[in-house]
Amino acid sequence: MMYVLSEILLALTFTGCVYVANAASILFTDATIIQFNTNTSRTEVLHNSSLLVENDHISQIYNGTTPPSYPEGTEVVNGTGKIISPGFIDTHHHLWQTAFKTIASNTSLVEYIQRYSEFSPAIQHMSPEDKYLGQLMGCLESLDAGTTTVLDHAHGNADNATADAVFNATMDSKLRSYHAFALHQLPNGYTLEDQLYKLAELARDPRVANRSLVKIGLAFDGFETSDRSLVDRLWQIVHNENLSIVTTHTLRGPWITGNSPTFLDSIGWLNTSLPVVFSHASYIASSDMSVLRATNQYLSTTPESEMHFGHGHPYGHLIQDQAALGIDSHFSYSSNMVLQARIWLQSLRSHQYTEVLDRLEVPVNNPMSVEQAFYLLTRAGALALRRPDLGIITPGAKADLVVFDGESTSMVGWADAVAAIVLHSNVGDIAHVLVGGEWVKRDGRLLFDGYDGVKRRFAQSARKIQRIWSEMDWPPVDEGLWLNATEYGHAQDIDTFRGDQTGY
Repeated sequence: MMYVLSEILLALTFTGCVYVANAASILFTDATIIQFNTNTSRTEVLHNSSLLVENDHISQIYNGTTPPSYPEGTEVVNGTGKIISPGFIDTHHHLWQTAFKTIASNTSLVEYIQRYSEFSPAIQHMSPEDKYLGQLMGCLESLDAGTTTVLDHAHGNADNATADAVFNATMDSKLRSYHAFALHQLPNGYTLEDQLYKLAELARDPRVANRSLVKIGLAFDGFETSDRSLVDRLWQIVHNENLSIVTTHTLRGPWITGNSPTFLDSIGWLNTSLPVVFSHASYIASSDMSVLRATNQYLSTTPESEMHFGHGHPYGHLIQDQAALGIDSHFSYSSNMVLQARIWLQSLRSHQYTEVLDRLEVPVNNPMSVEQAFYLLTRAGALALRRPDLGIITPGAKADLVVFDGESTSMVGWADAVAAIVLHSNVGDIAHVLVGGEWVKRDGRLLFDGYDGVKRRFAQSARKIQRIWSEMDWPPVDEGLWLNATEYGHAQDIDTFRGDQTGY
């Protein structure tokens, strides 16, 4: 289950490549490199330095110099003015939902469940081709923004055909992915038995070898509501099929939704080498925080999602030592992980400042550094996945790299490379992206073969789906009680117009 550094010298032999050919070794010279010191747990910025990639891993780092010799056939890339960062790690995402982009700009979580979720009319109205294209574009959007690894809570599987379509798109994309196949109760006859069989089939797919970019996991949200016999059976499958990860949504508070760390620990799921990632954990209890620390498991905070949809995150600042970051639902906002780190950084700063101001005192210090936000974006995500060879630039680590143009309009003049990325960069500043030592973006352009055609096909699919959604008669979502327990409430509209208009 757990990937240790002994595997990091193995060469990648993934055969589903649809990208252009890559050299076996690449040497970046004269660049700024953001390295991580595992002894001090701090970033170290190297200037005018070189980095050698061999096959799928970082072979050498040359501090302040260019090596006098390197392997024959090495591609030499001038890194003058560039900042080389570890690839970003997204620990919670639903990549298949791309076709809903912009039609959920003013939605809430309650409405999301009805219209856009795994239980929505997507079950009957989105074909395997629609799911394939949406998943592929979701993967490519992530790569374009410098995200090299995603934990995909893959709940776009409405039947075996759509499950295969989503999985195949992930394999084709060249994104490093933890494909957590969702097991869920659906109204269309796709039974749990069907899903369990498909999960085992995916785990045994010959394309998912030890050195593949894609690993199979389980996504399950019914730990506290399912019969114990089913949960025990899932545990057997996780171990028998050697699944790489488990992930679950947890909210609690007024949202009720369980799957708490305390509960999963009580049934023996946490204190093993298997990573278990808890998404959102908005109303996490102090006992859950203690369990996460004791078992070294992580939660995934998705800052923009939790603001956009209304999950809330009132206690997130108390558990940042066991937290990483994620996107969640990119159809509602961008897949830019740097932006998530920036939003979360400023949100936590604001929270801590407000505590001081509420005491009628004036805050003196800034309560969270950009280095901590960068850590959440990179190293913390890797630790959440139990992958010490990701999210880090050091010899032996996987060559998942993002190269920023430090001389772009928004970044030129920087003195602090970490701050330049966290607070000043945008996706347009990303010149190159490598995953497993292979170029997936170069000179600002994705290298996916047939990308223009994929975009055209996806645009047609999205227009079709958006038209269908616009013609649907949606019933009210606020009748009765949420999960038969919580009253619905209405947030007061923000009004930027004089008079009776509200912008809706």
